[in-house]
Amino acid sequence: MAGNILGNNMVNVSGKIVSELEFSHELYGEQFYNFTLEVPRLSDAKDMLPITISNRLFEGINLTPGTKVKIEGQLRSYNRQSPNGGKNRLILTIFARDIIVVGDDESTKNPNEIFLDGFICKEPVYRTTPFGREISDLLVAVNRPYSKSDYIPVIAWGRNARFCEKLKVGDRIKLWGRVQSREYQKKGDNNEIITRTAYEVSITKMEKVNKEDLILTQQ
Repeated sequence: MAGNILGNNMVNVSGKIVSELEFSHELYGEQFYNFTLEVPRLSDAKDMLPITISNRLFEGINLTPGTKVKIEGQLRSYNRQSPNGGKNRLILTIFARDIIVVGDDESTKNPNEIFLDGFICKEPVYRTTPFGREISDLLVAVNRPYSKSDYIPVIAWGRNARFCEKLKVGDRIKLWGRVQSREYQKKGDNNEIITRTAYEVSITKMEKVNKEDLILTQQ
C-alpha cells in the first residue's frame, strides 16, 4: 500500500475507564492489559469500547475505574479460537499507542474518531431496516506492518449505503467515522440466551481510491 502504513488506521477516543485492568498477554517481555472505556455519543447513548495497552505506556499513571483518559491508537483484529472446536470469532480491540489522563472539566469536541484506508475483502451487503433506513455491511482489510492485516466490520447508512452497493472486492476505500459497540443476543449450546457485544465502525464520510489517483500519489 502506498503511504504511511501506520497512518492508514488511526483512532482517537476520550472517555471514562469503567473496568479494572485485566492481564491479556506477554510478548518479548512486554505485558499487555485490557480494560473497557465508556465513550459518550452525541445522543445520551454510550459506547463501551475494549482497549489493549502495554504496561510501558501507563507506568506512573493510575488507570482505575472512573479515571478519564484520552487515547490514540489503532483498531486491531484477531481471531479467537473456539474451545469446543466451533467457528472462530473475530475480536476487535483499540490498541493504545498513547494515553493521557484528562480532567473532569476537560471536554473533547469529538470523543470518538477513526480513519481507515483499506480494501473491501467481502462483497458489500445492502439492506433496509424494518424502519426503512438504508444500511450496508462491509468488511475492510487494513494493512499492518510485517505482512499482517486487520479485518474491520464497517456499516454505512443512507447515501453512503447506496454508494457501497457499487463497491467490489479489492476496491480501496478511505473512510472516516466512529467505533461503536452494539449488544446482541444469540442461542448457546443448551438453547440459553447469551448476550454479547459486537464492535464495528460507523461511517460518516467515505471515498473510493481510484487507480488513477493511486498512480498519481505514487509518482
